[in-house]
Amino acid sequence: MPSDRLTIGELAARSGLATSALRYYEQLGLISSERTAGGQRRYHRAILRRLAFVRAAQRVGLSLDEAREALARLPEDHAPKAADWAPVARTWQRRIDAQIAELQLLRRKLGGCIGCGCLSLKKCGLYNPDDSAADRGPGARYLLGDTPSTP
Repeated sequence: MPSDRLTIGELAARSGLATSALRYYEQLGLISSERTAGGQRRYHRAILRRLAFVRAAQRVGLSLDEAREALARLPEDHAPKAADWAPVARTWQRRIDAQIAELQLLRRKLGGCIGCGCLSLKKCGLYNPDDSAADRGPGARYLLGDTPSTP
């Protein structure tokens, strides 16, 4: 019968994460461990779900800080129930919907963009003279939703 607690090596093998990543996640408060009398880490099996959650959070663009905030709303020692998960899922859905909208905008405007977002090599001097888009912040400003000033 398997132990209820996993060593850091076992957790690394099961999660697909390096032991250094696990120690870092623990340092950040994403996961927790218990210590044996000899000072070795032991992780509850439920930590595997938390790690899967962190990896999923990263795939949708959440930072580790955002993942930690979401995890703080979920139980540590057992799988979350539907009522535990629903508020977190709603937050993720809003985040994913915003990302989808941003990607759709990018797809619509990407055809001829050369960086500022004016979408034209020929008209760039008109839409973005003297790199005026830079005053609005970093990145491809017009692709991010800014509109060029009237020339």
